[in-house]
This record gives sequence, structure tokens and C-alpha cells, in this order.
Amino acid sequence: MGLLWFLIIGMIAGWLAGLIMRGAGFGVIGDLIVGVIGAMIGGHVLGWIGIVAYGLIGSLVAATVGAVILVGVVRLLKTA
Repeated sequence: MGLLWFLIIGMIAGWLAGLIMRGAGFGVIGDLIVGVIGAMIGGHVLGWIGIVAYGLIGSLVAATVGAVILVGVVRLLKTA
């Protein structure tokens, strides 16, 4: 059940990152991948600066932050 929630949060975070970064997104599968990788990135980045995310909302915020970072890096590399 934990894996299912992780995937759902990842998909929502990827979709939110697409909205925040004002892009067309990467499609359902792309948003899921961006969100899942972003969840890992967000957990590490927030941990480095001393912020710990608990619960569903905290996980969603951390995943969204990581997904926004990932989308920004991908777009930066795409234009370079």
C-alpha cells in the first residue's frame, strides 16, 4: 500500500510541477516519473536545509519541490 501512495503522490507532484513551471507537462507517465524522482530529490534537498516533511501533505510538498527542481534542470539542459 505504501508503494501505491508513493506513486499517487509522485503523479500529483509531477502534475503540480508542470503547472507551476507553466509547461505542457510530460504526459501521464512522464509526470509520474518526474514526480517520483522529484520526491526523492525533494526529500534530500529539504533534509539538507533542515526541513522534515511528515504526513501526506508534507510528502506532497516535498515531492512537488523536488519535481519543480527536476523540471527546471531538465528544461535548462534542454535549451543548452
